[in-house]
Amino acid sequence: MEPRLTANLRGVFVFIILLSTGSSKNDIDFAFCGTWRHVRGSLSLNISLSPGCSEISILADRSSLYVEGKITAQCRRSEVIPLEQLGLDSEEETPFCLYWEPLLDQLKLQVGGKNLTLCWPASLQGSCCTDLTHGNNTPEAPYGIANGRVKNDAITDKIMTAYKFRGEPIDYKALCDQESQGSTRVNMTMSPAVGNMKHPCARSSEVDMEDFRSYNVTAPPTKGGRAESITTTVHLPLALKQAAKNNRRVVCTFFKNNFLFQEGHKDVRIIDVVVGISIENEVIANLSQPIIIDFHHDIIPKLHSRKCVSWDTRKDSLLVNWLVDGCETRQKGTKHTECLCNHLTYFTVLVQMEPRPVRHLLALTAITSLGCAVSVISCVALIVFLCRKSRRSKEQSIPIHLGLAVSLGLLNLLFFFTAVLANAGGESVCVWVGAGLHYTLLSSFTWMGVEVFHTFWLVHMVFSPSPKPYVWNLVGFALPAVPVIILAAVGDIYGLREVVPSDDVSNPYRMCWMKNTHEALLAHYFTNMTVLVLLVSSGIVMLFLVYREIRTRDEWRQNRVAFLSIWGLSCLFGTSWGLTFLDFGFLSDVVLFLSCILNSFQGFLLMLRFYMLDWMRKQAGDSALGSTSTGSTRQHMLEAPEKS
Repeated sequence: MEPRLTANLRGVFVFIILLSTGSSKNDIDFAFCGTWRHVRGSLSLNISLSPGCSEISILADRSSLYVEGKITAQCRRSEVIPLEQLGLDSEEETPFCLYWEPLLDQLKLQVGGKNLTLCWPASLQGSCCTDLTHGNNTPEAPYGIANGRVKNDAITDKIMTAYKFRGEPIDYKALCDQESQGSTRVNMTMSPAVGNMKHPCARSSEVDMEDFRSYNVTAPPTKGGRAESITTTVHLPLALKQAAKNNRRVVCTFFKNNFLFQEGHKDVRIIDVVVGISIENEVIANLSQPIIIDFHHDIIPKLHSRKCVSWDTRKDSLLVNWLVDGCETRQKGTKHTECLCNHLTYFTVLVQMEPRPVRHLLALTAITSLGCAVSVISCVALIVFLCRKSRRSKEQSIPIHLGLAVSLGLLNLLFFFTAVLANAGGESVCVWVGAGLHYTLLSSFTWMGVEVFHTFWLVHMVFSPSPKPYVWNLVGFALPAVPVIILAAVGDIYGLREVVPSDDVSNPYRMCWMKNTHEALLAHYFTNMTVLVLLVSSGIVMLFLVYREIRTRDEWRQNRVAFLSIWGLSCLFGTSWGLTFLDFGFLSDVVLFLSCILNSFQGFLLMLRFYMLDWMRKQAGDSALGSTSTGSTRQHMLEAPEKS
């Protein structure tokens, strides 16, 4: 059998299947997928849609993809969109899928992994267009659509210039009743993780604002629902009537269990209800009195933050993007959230799954900023002090102390400006700042580890020469760069990070660091947490060994010497970072504040230690200092003066 005849018979066979399927029940979803063959560069998406129910066409040539026709109830759109802004102009083949939801009057296009909304969900009053059937084949061409298929049923593997599908009108209420009775189940092909589930029907309420001062609209109960079931109420203020110039009717639409709004959000989820509020042909914003939406929902644990969000289609007419702009969140309990919004669009409550919100974030941020500023100044002073000391002393530990002071100063400097850079530069700047912050953190940990190792060398290998300073510099500055370079090459690790406060979830703290993704979390545990575990455990062991070594000496009996020895070495060995592992239970807040204070002021504490040591040496007199470099270093590290 000839290939052309085989393709035609296959198309007829698919047409018969679709026709026979539609004869028994009406389709409440439609999905057409294919591969767009084109040239590289200067690609565009051409949209031409208008209300009606006749036909929709998907056409393609060497540089443009077209979606045009009449299948929508209310959507009207004519636009040419350059695809280079989505990064889709570097390949010669681009997979795409077109999804149609007649009950929502929603048309979506997934092209090159990007989800674009061509027609937004709407409130339907009359009929909708469904039962789309494949029309006649169009001519083959070198550029066009290959491997066309409807709901995973292949039509042809040839490259066609266009596919056309005819629709049939049906009463909206009849189709909705059919779905509510459970006669159909929809395969949500655009969200494979969701699987098969009932498709929702949007319920609408129309309010005439001719003679009202304010009005409450309550979501209609679901079919078969109980009187005490979860509800949503919208309070429309008088200011809405005053803002509406040419129209006196407002429509409130309640979308229940609509997973189509959820796409693109992995670390958050929306509650079961999305509310759309609209006035035909009018844009309402900056109301003097807010619209109040009472969402009654399932229990949201206290550890998960929530915030009222709106879908502003004017800012981004294609991509799904929930925004907190124009909405205030009031938590009325674990099952009740009140949203106060000053504009009209779609509204819902967004629940943050991970990480948990941070308590007392404002106070912790203020402490950290102050500590970082003081530490930067202290590290600069300490660097000057150590440089001057290195000219008149041959202590082997001075280069190590210098390395720690430099890395710790850079860490505190970057952390002090991270919020400013995140808000001013956004994602592009945060990629570099986040990588720099990670490098300085690993470098500081590495230098603390070098301090531990060097102290062990002094205590237990007295007669062996210490490694040269350039070896320590390679370990402290070059080694931490290796994992950072690897992670930067992998990509999508560093960037903008939002820390959600528990008392104001709508106003997160923006900083540059690792992103809140599974890959970044894995990188965090393999680098930061692994190094931290090794550092803290070795530091505690070293403190014990130092204590056992010097506890019998006369100087140990002096309280200030004993305190300064353990406290100072704790700063050098980074053991204060071990408080990170104690952040749980009823002591969580205390540990968090203590860890924040000690670690942010670590540069100041180190400077204080060295200046106190120098002052104590001057008080004791030069005769108390050993003349050899090894003896002097042991004094400096262990604070156990030796008579020469």
